[in-house]
Amino acid sequence: MDYASQLKKYINVVVHEGASDLHFSSGAHPTIRVSGQLTPMLKEDVLKPEDTKAYAHVLLTAEQEKRFQEQQEMDFAYETEDGNRFRGNAFYERGSVSIALRLIPKVIKSVQELNLPESLTSFARRSQGFFIVVGPVGQGKTTTLASLIELINVERMEHIVTIEDPIEYIFEPKQSLIDQREVKIDTKDFQTALTSAFRQDIDVLLVGEMREHETMSAAVTAAETGHLVFSTMHTNDAAQTVERIIDTFPAAQQDQIRIQLAASLAGIFSQRLVPRISGGLIPACELLINTKAVSNLIREKRTHELNTIIETGSTDGMIDMNRSLAELVNRGEITQETAYEYSLNPNVLERLL
Repeated sequence: MDYASQLKKYINVVVHEGASDLHFSSGAHPTIRVSGQLTPMLKEDVLKPEDTKAYAHVLLTAEQEKRFQEQQEMDFAYETEDGNRFRGNAFYERGSVSIALRLIPKVIKSVQELNLPESLTSFARRSQGFFIVVGPVGQGKTTTLASLIELINVERMEHIVTIEDPIEYIFEPKQSLIDQREVKIDTKDFQTALTSAFRQDIDVLLVGEMREHETMSAAVTAAETGHLVFSTMHTNDAAQTVERIIDTFPAAQQDQIRIQLAASLAGIFSQRLVPRISGGLIPACELLINTKAVSNLIREKRTHELNTIIETGSTDGMIDMNRSLAELVNRGEITQETAYEYSLNPNVLERLL
């Protein structure tokens, strides 16, 4: 079988159907995800172990394939001849290779086009601070950050450095100078790249994902020292994000990182892509802005009170997830059932509907 041609055929299906993801797993049909729903390609043959292994061979470079055999997991980027770009992950499942591919749109949409709150643009227009976009996998965090970076690129002359694993959106320099660094290709790891960034005369820094406390510490320090820093985390809401950052550090360092975070944090934005009545997905969101009250709560180890601050802080620009869901219901964008499904506190949502 010509696996390169087959892959091209499946990618064309992804693009034509407006799918977000393409999956290859042994024992299953090739499967795409459209508007949040998995859809197997039932007209295609069920994949065998040798098929998924062959697709990995097409998708990975020789060096990546070698690392994949050693580590049994592999993050990678793949770009077709006609410019369709994918973020991929290859992994083993019951001894066979599985592959998940996420389509990266060619065009970087604006905050308005993504149906995100207009207030997000204010964070892109800051000169310094630490802004984190959070949520589970597949909820549009990278797309939101790309929109904010592109806004800076269009409006200002800044030196922007991105550190990603892998590089997802490709930015074309407009007003700004943009350097995009891929972990394991352009730099050893996130921590090494962050340390080097301080000597690269940067204005804006995008850290694709924060995982270890060394990376978090460097990102917070960069924000403290006059840089605008953006990053993502796989957390559910603002309060959990603050606790996760602090808990990642050894106990002896936690008081120090609380003080640093309280001073440098600009905001935390949590989002969920929710099924729309008319089809497709629309974001519901939560926004924490680091006011003096928020800064005090972080410093004083009272992060459990952050949810209350968000619920009552609309005059400060805060956005509460339940209010966001309720507004989508009231506008006829989503059903009440969907709102309850995505709410982290259905009892509060019930009072808003």
